[in-house]
Amino acid sequence: MSKNIQEELKLQVQLLHQEKEEDLRQYRIKMASTSLKERRKSGVCWYPVDLNKTRFDAGERLIVKVSRQPEHTEAHLFQSGKLISLFSNTSGDSHHEDAVSGVVNSVTKMDMHITLNVDEVPQWVHHGQLGIQLLFDENAYREMEKALLKVIKSKNGRIDVLKDVILGTRAASFDNQDVIRDIGLNDSQNAAMHLVHNAQDVAIIHGPPGTGKTTTLVHTIVETLKKERQVLVCAPSNAAVDLLAERLGQQNIQVLRVGHPARVHEDILSKTMDAKIANHPDFKSLKDLRKQAEEYFKLASKYKRNFGHAEKVQRRAIKSEALKLKDDANNLEYYIINDIVAKTQVIACTLVGSTNTYIKGMNFGTVFIDEAAQAMEAATWIPILRAQRVIFAGDHCQLPPTIKSYKAAKKGLEVTLFEKAIQRNQADVMLSIQYRMNEQIMNFSSRMFYKNNLEADPMVKRWKVFAEDTVVEFIDTAGCAFYEAVDKETRSSYNAEEADILMKHLIEYLANLDTMERQDDLQSVGVISPYKAQTALLSEKLLENGLEEHTMKKIQINTVDSFQGQERDVIYISLVRSNDKGEIGFLKDTRRMNVALTRARKKLVVIGDSATIGQHSFYEKFLDYIHEIEAYRSAYELMY
Repeated sequence: MSKNIQEELKLQVQLLHQEKEEDLRQYRIKMASTSLKERRKSGVCWYPVDLNKTRFDAGERLIVKVSRQPEHTEAHLFQSGKLISLFSNTSGDSHHEDAVSGVVNSVTKMDMHITLNVDEVPQWVHHGQLGIQLLFDENAYREMEKALLKVIKSKNGRIDVLKDVILGTRAASFDNQDVIRDIGLNDSQNAAMHLVHNAQDVAIIHGPPGTGKTTTLVHTIVETLKKERQVLVCAPSNAAVDLLAERLGQQNIQVLRVGHPARVHEDILSKTMDAKIANHPDFKSLKDLRKQAEEYFKLASKYKRNFGHAEKVQRRAIKSEALKLKDDANNLEYYIINDIVAKTQVIACTLVGSTNTYIKGMNFGTVFIDEAAQAMEAATWIPILRAQRVIFAGDHCQLPPTIKSYKAAKKGLEVTLFEKAIQRNQADVMLSIQYRMNEQIMNFSSRMFYKNNLEADPMVKRWKVFAEDTVVEFIDTAGCAFYEAVDKETRSSYNAEEADILMKHLIEYLANLDTMERQDDLQSVGVISPYKAQTALLSEKLLENGLEEHTMKKIQINTVDSFQGQERDVIYISLVRSNDKGEIGFLKDTRRMNVALTRARKKLVVIGDSATIGQHSFYEKFLDYIHEIEAYRSAYELMY
């Protein structure tokens, strides 16, 4: 391995430290500078809560159940496995001294079960009001750093070869003897499957929007399982892992979804280890052993105070039997888990989830990493350490990973391993037929990001909501004095007048469909903005319009990131930025805009100020395209 690669990897460790420090700094500021009410609103705090139940598990760990009050039903970020703090707010403000840490066992909308890191319930829980708050979780950073250090220190192992190939100092090798073809796939999808089938080290499936990347990946995994008994399938997000697990399950593949059940979609719960253990033939025996052990522990605990020698001997004997039963239960559980893993064809988990104890020490002939362009390099190395060969799938022209440290990002942390691999190797196939968009929606993205190589399938090439509809519209607010503003609390930008114009256009469009009795032709509408303050404002304005419930269900308003991987019949995009300086903020991230522009199937409406955005070359080209396809409208047309 070259010295340059070593230095590159060592830099990643330094940048990861910077990112962790910045993430922790932002967390501390958020907790120190915001009130309990604000924290509750942002989903990182439940306050106040009631302590309902306490119990000890078989390992004598203290478990408590807390419930929030009926009037507080805000969305929250608590999940099984998250670190939390249980605190007592005796002073009535957000500065609380009494606190104890713990881990979330399970959580529902109103209740949470927590394992506390103490032997007994603290006395202070009876004074003041109690609350639960998320703590900063260092586990992901710890696992990422461990993976990087292993890669750096590796010598003469398989990871050493993969490292050289991925980072471009050794050519990827392929065995071109087998020709693989699936009649259910198009030519570019078959080319990708053929590439993966013959790859010895690394292969990359580049999947632009709507090109059937997930379908191709699933077919490729199924084909791989014809020659390999078991594979590891990973992605950065739980949602992406769940999608693959679901699609593979539909192909009658035995899938084990590794990870906390609270983080798994309800449709996939049957594929989790907990569910598979519960359905195992030996589960009843395990349950009986656990119950007996707990009963013996409870019996032993009755002898804790004021007892003599005879009682002490009896307590010791009872506790000894309890520990033996616990060991028997643990051994049986170990057997059940190993049996389940051995019968599994696909182990599916997040990148960090690949460190799960259920699959500790296991290696795989092939590791598949989906949405690899959304993962930090350090996280991507975690499952690669277990691989003989690695298959990346993703699109580096869409959303990048979220990086908190601007300095670390600019020094290279924002560049993903997927990006490095695709730029430094001849080991990729781009999927070129897209099945989502009318070609007028597709063409600008194809031109700017994919060297004009995308082609719309005949089924979608000309489709519209109705025959006379306009497919693309740009509504220009230039000259209307619709200036942006900044939310004082969140510091997020919004544009009230632009929101009004968008809502007027949407309501008129829906009314037009009603008049033509074509409302059933429109199944879904997405309203996107890069700014949370604007999405909040748009949501308020939508509610004010009093649309019928069946129509409201068709409409979703959210940020660009929330729409990644999704599609709608009609998409509205509110660009927000309108100022005399030509400052466009988030809009500079053209990859984010690529995601927004490619969510629509049949109609795309973009609203913005051409005088502001047009000073950036990307949007200048976008405006040229708008004029080319005659999609320009002035906001003045909607004002009067």
